[in-house]
Amino acid sequence: MIARAVCAYNGSPMFRRLSLTIIFAASMSILPTSQAAILELVDIAKVDPTIVIDLRYATEQNVTGHALYPHGTRALILPSVAQQLAGAQNYLKQFRYRLKIWDAYRPKEAQELLWKYAHKDEFVADPGKGFGSMHSYGVSVDATLVDDWSQDASMPTKFDEFTPQAMMGYTGRDPLVKQHLTLLQLAMAHNNFYGLRVEWWHFTTADWKKYVPYWEDKQMSQTGESSSPKG
Repeated sequence: MIARAVCAYNGSPMFRRLSLTIIFAASMSILPTSQAAILELVDIAKVDPTIVIDLRYATEQNVTGHALYPHGTRALILPSVAQQLAGAQNYLKQFRYRLKIWDAYRPKEAQELLWKYAHKDEFVADPGKGFGSMHSYGVSVDATLVDDWSQDASMPTKFDEFTPQAMMGYTGRDPLVKQHLTLLQLAMAHNNFYGLRVEWWHFTTADWKKYVPYWEDKQMSQTGESSSPKG
């Protein structure tokens, strides 16, 4: 796949803004042209600079042990989802915590690498089946908390730790971990996100079906694949 970034400028006096349009064109030898995804994405850091960005797939600190994104990759997301994140951030500020984003939009070619290296079907979406990963549509984020001093809040596990302890329903005995996880879940739920059963850090906008391409929605109904999104 070839990634091409195009900056589009809206010159309207009332609505001047700079938006980033990411156009992913698929090579005919890899995917049919009809499967090329065209998404209009925004930089989370530009929408709310107080949200901490730490893209783990731009480093080796992930389940694959490899950097799947180029150095300097920005955390991109759909504009409506970015506003939801800003709402969650405002919710957290009253408790003196902030969001840290571990992953946002994930190109499908990166998802293919993640599947190749991790191959954990319960946790990682197979890009060749059904919807693939919701990250590839700009509707999901991987998130945790930091405090006012940008120190990581204690959570059930580290990022990409695919174990029973990573379930969204914490069963451990540490009251501080439970408090932090509950706060994160409440902040996201109050802003129209829901979690993923097997990954406490993964959140998807409740409106995700609005952004699934028609051809994939049709494919799902014909094959009988589960419509439950994965990471």
